[in-house]
Amino acid sequence: MSLPLQDRVALVTGASRGIGAALALELARLGAQLVLIARTQGGLEEVDDQIRAETGRGATLLPLDLQKDAEKQLDLVGPSVMERFGRLDILVHNAGALNKLTPVAHIDPRDWAEVMAVNLTAAWRLIRTCDPPLRASDAGRAVFLTSGRVLRPKAYWGMYGAAKAGMEHLVQTWAQEVANTPLRVNLADPGVVATRMRATAMPGEDPATIAQPADVAPALAALCLPSETRHAERITL
Repeated sequence: MSLPLQDRVALVTGASRGIGAALALELARLGAQLVLIARTQGGLEEVDDQIRAETGRGATLLPLDLQKDAEKQLDLVGPSVMERFGRLDILVHNAGALNKLTPVAHIDPRDWAEVMAVNLTAAWRLIRTCDPPLRASDAGRAVFLTSGRVLRPKAYWGMYGAAKAGMEHLVQTWAQEVANTPLRVNLADPGVVATRMRATAMPGEDPATIAQPADVAPALAALCLPSETRHAERITL
């Protein structure tokens, strides 16, 4: 019996740990061929080892920095995937940057540049480079992880919230532009999850008391299935 994502090609950013790593493993279990992006080669290799141990198949690893390597490497991802696989079936932009919580009036330009690059600009670059191979799929699926902070602004979270809000607008606009194609595009808010970013923002919180990355991975993977029909929605997991 074939798996739901048998031979489907899936690209996941921020895949070396946390939600991205858990999602990569879940997609692999469903049969997908993985292309994984993260800054750390070692982290990607650890995830690849897990995938191989469970499925017997390896992933394609792309260690790159979404800010520093944008023009030289990220912009070439789409054409490279198209050349190797002939299409891209799934895109998940999970990578995110919080940097630090600070008053809006005190935001450092370098911190602003990093947070915008990873959360917003990388989303635009991924859309730009992956639109052609996603359209080449008979059931392309794109999922962008967002945050409840967009809907509920809070003191000191302005930099991160603004970046995610911009990303949401960009993604929803693109979703309207591809509405008449087989491509389905959605935003996913995983809620409170025990990730490194969460630990940075809430250092006193016991991670055992909140959801783990593996808890939200199945719901995220479901948004990537060919059977998923929702489009241009903001989905809270």
